[in-house]
Amino acid sequence: MNRRQVTPVVMLAVTLVAGACGKSSTSGPKVPTSVGKGEGQLNLIAWLGYTEDGSTDPKSDWVHPFEKQTGCQVHVKYGNTSDEMVTLMRQGGGSVYDGVSASGDATNRLIAHGDVAAVNVNLVPGYKQFVPTLQSPPHNTVNGVHYGVSYMYGANELMYNTNSVTPAPTSWSTVFDPSSPYAGKLTAYDSPIYIADAALYLKTHQPSLGIKDPYELTSAQLDAATALLKAQKPNVKKYWSAAADEIDLFTSGDLVAGTAWPYQVSILQADHQPVAAGIPSEGATGWADTWMISSHAKHPNCMYKWMQWASTPQVQVQVAEFYGATPSNTASCSILTAGIGAAAAAPYHCGDEAFVHQLYLWKTPLAQCGNGQSNCMDYSVWEQKWTEVKG
Repeated sequence: MNRRQVTPVVMLAVTLVAGACGKSSTSGPKVPTSVGKGEGQLNLIAWLGYTEDGSTDPKSDWVHPFEKQTGCQVHVKYGNTSDEMVTLMRQGGGSVYDGVSASGDATNRLIAHGDVAAVNVNLVPGYKQFVPTLQSPPHNTVNGVHYGVSYMYGANELMYNTNSVTPAPTSWSTVFDPSSPYAGKLTAYDSPIYIADAALYLKTHQPSLGIKDPYELTSAQLDAATALLKAQKPNVKKYWSAAADEIDLFTSGDLVAGTAWPYQVSILQADHQPVAAGIPSEGATGWADTWMISSHAKHPNCMYKWMQWASTPQVQVQVAEFYGATPSNTASCSILTAGIGAAAAAPYHCGDEAFVHQLYLWKTPLAQCGNGQSNCMDYSVWEQKWTEVKG
């Protein structure tokens, strides 16, 4: 995956989108200089919980107000994994969907393949209020060119049943120790990127492996992470990709511990289920999501209007309260605290730059290691290893 090699493809695609919105005369990829009237429709790919219209909870609706304000009718296809989202974005030559809420393990693949267009962040007022780290992060900004605007971020937490798992777990050994007392009632995320969670655990418990970054693994390091996951497999009742599957099995009592997003925790706690979650001593992987516009979007103005809307502190606070994720827009923080109280807002770490750096955010594994070496295993190898784990 060489991002620089595909720049001409991206430039051509972006020129077409810019023509619909107003062209820029600057050098490099052309981006809109203004946003015109909405085309009346917007087709999105999103994570569940990111585009609520009140159907799940009448109090959680930031889609209908957007439709009323812009005239853009929103249609959403939910994706369960980043791999699925990448595939969906390429349907119909990339013209089926206008945009996607992509995580860091998908964004650079979409950029490199020319699936997404460069974005003029100056047309998104909320951008200037983002946490500095998420204004131009490497997962959505390449060579100074923005290919989207940050949305929400958070950790892949260890969720557990507070009645069954005591005392409260402080280590990922709860799920990775072959002799875990919760064998047969554990769960894990069904994606090759979950290998990074195993690598992060080994970073602490097998320091001799020399793992520095759980996404930059040599062949030996990847083999060690794969072996840990194979040893874990007999204890796993369910590998989940759909959040609803994990929610259902925690509700029924069939699962008592495993990796989860804040969304599942939020839904289960709202249903008064005995669950809690946290970040164990080894740390946690995480995700920072980006709204990206298709290079072949049929409704580019509506997509820009959506990025503007989704970047406002008012909308991000609603997402935070419903989903449990942390807003990128720091102006959301005071609103969030005022709405739910300081104690309830504390776990969000809103506006906390150090917390963002603490997480090992999803990114696409490449052959090029961050230390200048090129002996790391790329994502295609990770996919092969995950197939081995799942059998």
